[in-house]
Amino acid sequence: MAVKIRLRRMGAKKAPFYRVVVADSRYPRDGRFIEEIGYYNPMANPAEIKIDVEAAKKWIANGAQPTDTAKSLLKKTGAID
Repeated sequence: MAVKIRLRRMGAKKAPFYRVVVADSRYPRDGRFIEEIGYYNPMANPAEIKIDVEAAKKWIANGAQPTDTAKSLLKKTGAID
């Protein structure tokens, strides 16, 4: 099972809101997920990011691969170097 840390799109049309989730890579983007570890609101000024750093570190230690966007958010919150 290839586990990814990625964004799940929520919110209305033209008003995106994302949840940072841990999901199997075979599931659809907005489909089933294993755990929700945070959220990202790009519409706020400045952008609002809240991630459970301990959960993110645990999943990365267990082999979860973050996507490019999720990796940049994790760097901003200090979950990875």
